[in-house]
Amino acid sequence: MITKLILASSSQFRWMLMENAGLSFEAHAARIDERAVEAPLEKAGAQPDAVALVLAKAKAQEVSSRFPDGLVIGSDQTMSLGDRVFHKPTDMAEAANHLQTLSGATHRLNSAVAIVRNGAVVWEHLAHADLTMRPLTADFIGRHLARVGNKALSSVGAYQLEGEGIQLFEKIEGDYFTILGLPMLPLLEKLRDLGAIDG
Repeated sequence: MITKLILASSSQFRWMLMENAGLSFEAHAARIDERAVEAPLEKAGAQPDAVALVLAKAKAQEVSSRFPDGLVIGSDQTMSLGDRVFHKPTDMAEAANHLQTLSGATHRLNSAVAIVRNGAVVWEHLAHADLTMRPLTADFIGRHLARVGNKALSSVGAYQLEGEGIQLFEKIEGDYFTILGLPMLPLLEKLRDLGAIDG
């Protein structure tokens, strides 16, 4: 019987999803340098969803090294437009550039989740959401960013779907949990299979 369920994350949204699902768990942030893990993958031309999966497994394995008796859940998400992987904007000018690039186009959120026990990956899963942004003018982008302020710098796409960012979109294909970066339905199914939660 699994004695401990651990979320390898400090993300408020992922913690909330786990708690709202009624799971009993601990949360411990992974001590990894995500950019250092990503850099050789991107240089080698790895697909954005593959990068997300490698990061999810790396996070879970690092936390598992400290809590080998636990069942550790690691997750990560990348945002891509074609082969380009986006990172959080460093300032408002870069946020505006992100939105201008995404304007009128469909980008993808690649959400990966992995379960690790005693350092070994016992399960992994990838899910995708496709988001189509309506065409935006430079003037509208400027006004939008002025309203949302530094919140735009806290997400890779420079938007928050749970806030004013929803106004930027004309179409969203994908479930809520995938968009937030933790595909809950397949995760819960696997946890039941492993006997980690009540089936």
